Amino acid sequence: MLLKFPDNVPLFAVLGSLALPSSVQAELSSQLTVEVDGLRNQKGQICLSLFASGKGFPSNGTEAVQNQCMAITAMPQLVTFENLQPGSYAVAVLHDANNDGEANRNALGIPVEGFGFSRNPVIRTGPPKFNDAVVLVLGSSTKIQIQLNYF
Repeated sequence: MLLKFPDNVPLFAVLGSLALPSSVQAELSSQLTVEVDGLRNQKGQICLSLFASGKGFPSNGTEAVQNQCMAITAMPQLVTFENLQPGSYAVAVLHDANNDGEANRNALGIPVEGFGFSRNPVIRTGPPKFNDAVVLVLGSSTKIQIQLNYF
């Protein structure tokens, strides 16, 4: 059978639509569910940022692939990032207890609100690097657990 397409349809668009059936293309979308453990209380909100590279990680949410802030309704709290391409990601979490949208610190620069990162790296003198927090998202669903830290 010979398929004929109008002259104004680019060839790559036709080939791209033939390359994978729509059911297979839909399966390429993944979701990442994060279980946030160790919340001290249900005051304020939790904010999560999902990064696909080290650019901006962990504190520059404008560089994140997705950001979510929500009221704390359960302990532990579950948060899902949807419509992700399979790949490597890192998550930063903040328990914004006073709802000001900021990671508050004391006079010495030490965080006064809970925070955490994917893979739960040991926190020493500063935030982890992207590679210390990276998780692989494959298949239709991946679930991770993040333990919050409070000082």
